[in-house]
Formats: sequence, C-alpha cells, structure tokens
Amino acid sequence: MISLTDSQKIGMGLTGFGVFFLFFGMVLFFDKALLAIGNILFVAGLSFVIGLERTFRFFFQKHKVKATGFFLGGIFVVLIGWPVIGMVLEIYGFFLLFRGFFPVVVGFIRRVPILGSILNLPGISSVVHKLNFLV
Repeated sequence: MISLTDSQKIGMGLTGFGVFFLFFGMVLFFDKALLAIGNILFVAGLSFVIGLERTFRFFFQKHKVKATGFFLGGIFVVLIGWPVIGMVLEIYGFFLLFRGFFPVVVGFIRRVPILGSILNLPGISSVVHKLNFLV
C-alpha cells in the first residue's frame, strides 16, 4: 500500500471536492459559482498532491504550452462569467494535457472486474483502441 503524507491526503480531498463541484456545476446547467469553486479546488488539490514545483513544471513544459493555455484560459473564462465557453476550453485543454495518461488509465480500468468486461465489448473496445492511437 502506498503511504501518503498529510499534505497529499489534503490534496486528494481537495481534488475530489473539485471534481464533485465541477460535475455538480455542469449538472446544474453550468452554474458559474460551482464551476469556479471546482476549478480552484481541483488546481489547489493537484498542487498539494504532487507539490507546487512539480505542478508548475507539469503545466509549463514547452510541448504543453498550448494545452496549458486552453486549460488555464478556460478557468479564467469561467471565473469572469462565461461558464459554457470556459468549460469547453477547459475540457479541450484537459485532454491535451493528460492525453499521455489515458492509455495507462484504460489499462488499469481493463483490470477492474466489471468495468474491464464492459471495455472489452466489441463496439466499445474498437472506440477505446482508436482513442489510444490518437495519443
């Protein structure tokens, strides 16, 4: 079992609440207050989990400048009051930033008993296979 420091535990909680607020904000027709809180909690939680310096290095690598611009620009657009446009920008930036992790996540999910069998269904398996080639 992996041991977590206290700041990493706090970061996991902040990230979890951030994802919850983002999801809840989208369910409630892009409520800008909930989306803004979710964005702030998600980024703060990520900083707590991997550390401030590693977070900065992750977001500001040369090959991730475009993705970081879309992600942080989307957060800014949500904060100024245009939640739908901001979330579209954020989601696009999120997929550009984390596209290298998606094959690892899909491989992990395939090992989970019920979800793995769902991912191995003929239609879903071909879509997942195509998405892995886009990375």
